[in-house]
Amino acid sequence: MLGKGLGGLVVLALAATAWAQDQGSSNAAPPEPTPAKWSAADLAKTPAQVVEAAPKGTLKNPYIDTNADIVAQGGKLFLQFSCNGCHGGNGGGGICPPLINDVWVYGGDDDTLFRLVTLGSVELQAKGYFRKGMENVVAPMPPFGALIPNADSLWKILTWVRSSYKGSPSYKYGSPMDAPPPENE
Repeated sequence: MLGKGLGGLVVLALAATAWAQDQGSSNAAPPEPTPAKWSAADLAKTPAQVVEAAPKGTLKNPYIDTNADIVAQGGKLFLQFSCNGCHGGNGGGGICPPLINDVWVYGGDDDTLFRLVTLGSVELQAKGYFRKGMENVVAPMPPFGALIPNADSLWKILTWVRSSYKGSPSYKYGSPMDAPPPENE
């Protein structure tokens, strides 16, 4: 009986270990978010209008970075709006932080990135956001919400940024603690 009892405990311990590993480790990549559903009218709004109307934490990119056409459009927009002047042509950094590594200065979730580009870092901080990470270059992000004509263009730029990311997969959408929950759609 003792042998059966110990064998059962070993099986239970192995099962518990496997379950814990399935729950995700700090090295595992978070699930890639599924696209959000945006109407054409919402995508046509200015980034400032979208930020004004959306509660904090609710903005989600309607595009995923595996869509080559959207990524290509986003890359062209990145250059068109001179993002490369500060972040480098491939997002590797310049006078502003790189966009391709593990450090998301304010967080890497869609909502924070959309608001950061729209409002700029000074206004973002005024809205209660704070630095979560540091880089060697710390020039402030100017507000681009009035320069980028619509939410669709900004989401495409952010899709290109995601596609260019070269850091750890577990940080692609922000720190693992900020990762979006799995979707059941």
